Amino acid sequence: MTRVYSLAYLTSVPLAPPDAVVLAKKLGYQAIGVRIAPAAPSGDFSPLATDAAMLRETIRRIDDTGVPVFDVEIARLGADFKADQFASFLETAGRLKARAILVAGDDPDEARLTESFAAFCRAAAPYGLTADLEFMPWTAVKNAKAALRIVTNAGEPNGRILVDSLHAARSATSLDEIASLPRQLLSYAQLCDAPAGIPATNDELIHTARCARLLPGDGAIDLRGLVRALPGDLPLSLEIPNDEWLPKLGAEEWGRRALAAARRIVAEAAEGRVTA
Repeated sequence: MTRVYSLAYLTSVPLAPPDAVVLAKKLGYQAIGVRIAPAAPSGDFSPLATDAAMLRETIRRIDDTGVPVFDVEIARLGADFKADQFASFLETAGRLKARAILVAGDDPDEARLTESFAAFCRAAAPYGLTADLEFMPWTAVKNAKAALRIVTNAGEPNGRILVDSLHAARSATSLDEIASLPRQLLSYAQLCDAPAGIPATNDELIHTARCARLLPGDGAIDLRGLVRALPGDLPLSLEIPNDEWLPKLGAEEWGRRALAAARRIVAEAAEGRVTA
């Protein structure tokens, strides 16, 4: 089975979604990711939920190229969560025929967060969407153990766990824990690299995650081990924002290098060796 590689939103910024679809087709990606709600109050996103012309053009490009939207970002579940606040978000994801929603858990009350996650799953289900809870060390869901606990206790059939190589490496998560995650709880994973070490502050963790990721193989994360720990047919989203190199090289060259590097890591993982 051919592995799906998806061009993540942060790897193709500042391209609008219609142009990202075209670029993905040109470079050989099988899907793209879009961000229709910001990760932070002042963060960038594509206004597909409010810009009808952009949504229509994105759908047209999807139909023309055959490159679908795989995942949609980002649903943040805080202490004040109400499912109806995501109605437009989910409707847009449904119109895009996306497969997965990236979910962040921001509520420190785990019992309440679990209830909110279950409710979000139920709201996403009619659109054929999975709700993929991403563990990140600066959020309320800090590692794979916490994500597994929440998704399992929520008990919804479309609840999933999202493994991001950066967050796995910088949280209390081992490769054995990744390998033990039930296959039915995984829709896709995110791949990038980063320098060795774990930053001491949340601000530093967030800066790397949003502004300074490296191409696979250019850092110190055990990506080959991670790929071996994940199912061999799991789609990989290449999420590699880099405020220095992406503007210098442009989205096309950055996306090309990202895909080549990811394929090389996957091939080496399959062979069980590292090339010189």
